[in-house]
Amino acid sequence: MHRTIFTTPVINTLLRGFSLAFLKMTGWTVEGSLPPQATRSVFIAAPHTSNWDLPYTLMVAFALRLNPYWMGKQSIFKAPFGGLMRWLGGIPVNRAQSSNLVAASAQAIAGADGPLQLIVPPEGTRSKTRYWKTGFYYIAQTAQVPIVMAYMDYATKRSGLGPLFQPTGDIAADMAAIKAFYAPFKGKNAAQFEAEPIE
Repeated sequence: MHRTIFTTPVINTLLRGFSLAFLKMTGWTVEGSLPPQATRSVFIAAPHTSNWDLPYTLMVAFALRLNPYWMGKQSIFKAPFGGLMRWLGGIPVNRAQSSNLVAASAQAIAGADGPLQLIVPPEGTRSKTRYWKTGFYYIAQTAQVPIVMAYMDYATKRSGLGPLFQPTGDIAADMAAIKAFYAPFKGKNAAQFEAEPIE
């Protein structure tokens, strides 16, 4: 995978210090840690209801010493910001041609020569949606890596890493269990987050 802000020496150290200070100053608590067996994994990023989710996610990632990559719609990678978005860990996604996205993402995880955590917002959009997309589930299943249930709760200013979840193949039961974990959390725009059946 391409070099990111998280793998750039010196800058990584400086931004981790800034992130820790900013989160503490603004009242956020960072919880959990990444288990050794999840250094390669798929992260659920939920709730996802605001543009503020990205900077907070990046700061939490610095605080937890993660090496995350994240998916974003192709339009935000256009000039002049495309290089910056990639350096921040972004991977452009063409939503009109996403049929091979699961295979390509799983291959990237399996072929990484070091730790790699792929962050996938299951809503697929910041707008209100009743259904979660299942790409994150199939990426983890195909790559044979665990799902890390990462969360950001604006109501209590808590963010971090919840339990690991290993897909069983029973997607209906697995999604019900995953959504039950996320049900108490509130996004910045809480009315836009619903735990409803899968899409």
